[in-house]
Amino acid sequence: MSFFERYLTVWVFLCIVAGIALGWLFPGLFHAIGGLEVANVNLPVALLIWLMIVPMLVKIDFAALREVGRHWRGISVTLLINWAFKPFSMAVLGWFFIGYLFRPYLPADQIDSYIAGLILLAAAPCTAMVFVWSNLTKGEPHFTLTQVALNDAIMIVAFAPIVALLLGLSAITVPWNTLVLSVALYIVVPVIAAQFIRTRLLAGGGQAALDRFLGIVQPLSLVALLVTLVLLFAFQGKQILAQPLVIALLAVPILIQVYFNSGLAYLLNRAAGEAHCVAGPSALIGASNFFELAVAAAISLFGFNSGAALATVVGVLIEVPVMLSVVWIVNRSKDWYEAGTAVRAASAPADALKHPR
Repeated sequence: MSFFERYLTVWVFLCIVAGIALGWLFPGLFHAIGGLEVANVNLPVALLIWLMIVPMLVKIDFAALREVGRHWRGISVTLLINWAFKPFSMAVLGWFFIGYLFRPYLPADQIDSYIAGLILLAAAPCTAMVFVWSNLTKGEPHFTLTQVALNDAIMIVAFAPIVALLLGLSAITVPWNTLVLSVALYIVVPVIAAQFIRTRLLAGGGQAALDRFLGIVQPLSLVALLVTLVLLFAFQGKQILAQPLVIALLAVPILIQVYFNSGLAYLLNRAAGEAHCVAGPSALIGASNFFELAVAAAISLFGFNSGAALATVVGVLIEVPVMLSVVWIVNRSKDWYEAGTAVRAASAPADALKHPR
């Protein structure tokens, strides 16, 4: 992990403090920034989001999709978790914790918005940081790349319908035109731009040119994320100071969702007989969230001052420590995992080839 990635939680916390302080000292400036909109899209934030997302998508080689069948069990489990369990389990957790259990402790006019933010957070699987988590678990790199490429392809068509369905079930009005615009701006356009950049770099200088480019733009991507968070908290500051418990309460369903989905993916891979080097990244991809997209969509759909934007930022705040804890669990449980009957049976033919009698 890079220095910025390793201490992402620290930088997010500092951005919270800086954003609240700046919003308190210069409210006129931030209201002016918030007013720079076209078709409900804030232009400064749109630029920052593209700076966040495009470098991450440049890493993705969609040619890896031809390897889907190579680890079909792990792919199947991860797809099941990402698209059939995670968004819906988060919606249920949001309805229970935010809509019912914690309702007396939260601003009444933001309850639905908080739930919407949680749904947006879980509606798309992570694209970039999972490569870090996979490496830390000694994951199979081809599986990780294939799975991320497949998830990105699915996200183009599945993100908007899933969000619309779950927001509709939550009785939250869905501005379809803004939702479709968000998908176009923050998924379709970045994917096209990233693949164009990737193709040109590989054609002009090969993998070395691509690596040099990523080395330059990846820190820029994280800086763009942190600047976006400063803007968000500059607008959210008064609400947070009035309700300091909000962030802790929003973190509860996010934490439960991460551990539930990662644990379920890990156990399903074990039951299916998949190798540990695939089950580890499968569990991490199944649990992690594309928080950059969630932040962008929340701002576009509900605005800077919304509870939805704040809920997605809480996901950023806890991303690194909670995912590192999942990495620790996956690594520490490797012996237990590989003792599974299905895993041993699946690996027996390969062992026989390595050690013929």
